[in-house]
Amino acid sequence: MTGMVIALAVTFISCEKNHIEENEISADLKKANKDCVSIQDGTLMYADGHYLENTPLKTGYDVFGYNYQARMSNGSYANIYLGRVGYPAYEGDDEAYLAANPGAENHWAWPYRNSNVIMKWNDAWISNKDCDGDGALDRHYGYNTYIGSGAWLTNHISEVDENGQMTNYFVKIIAVNADDTLVDGVWFSPDGTEIGTEIWGQFAVVQEISTPGGLTYKAPNPGLGNLN
Repeated sequence: MTGMVIALAVTFISCEKNHIEENEISADLKKANKDCVSIQDGTLMYADGHYLENTPLKTGYDVFGYNYQARMSNGSYANIYLGRVGYPAYEGDDEAYLAANPGAENHWAWPYRNSNVIMKWNDAWISNKDCDGDGALDRHYGYNTYIGSGAWLTNHISEVDENGQMTNYFVKIIAVNADDTLVDGVWFSPDGTEIGTEIWGQFAVVQEISTPGGLTYKAPNPGLGNLN
């Protein structure tokens, strides 16, 4: 009985401590959010070098298919990248576009201009606010890198192949934690559980599906929040 009372007391103290820490963290986050700049404020601009540089970000979709407020994009795969290097949005007319932007044909994303991609991400991947004061939408806010941030991204790419058949590719990607281990291209948690295949150094692919073809990879826990 004594041991049980001690255990309950320790548990209670631990819960109280956790509650206090959570309140402190919550207060910090509230203060940070109070100081954040939102897209609606009209002062967050597209990056230097972007086709829309010096233009304020807006809510809703832009011409490149990005909706930063909703943390998603929907449009031409090429448009994800063309705008970043100063090209206008591709709208489907190859001849007219290349006549005005001949260098775009040499961009690696040009062959994918007729592929449609729907991307969705969470706040840790790209926020819809600037809370660190650098004038840009936050990435992995509160962390030096994406590692441990809980960031995730999904891509759904669809296109018509050379045989006129519709094809689809879907992938889920998550940021790994600092104590995860990379072994032969696969991330593992400290207890040895497979997280997913490595991509971009700080991330793991937890699920891939292609049609035709079906499921091509599925981690033991393919959820977007499987590290939390």
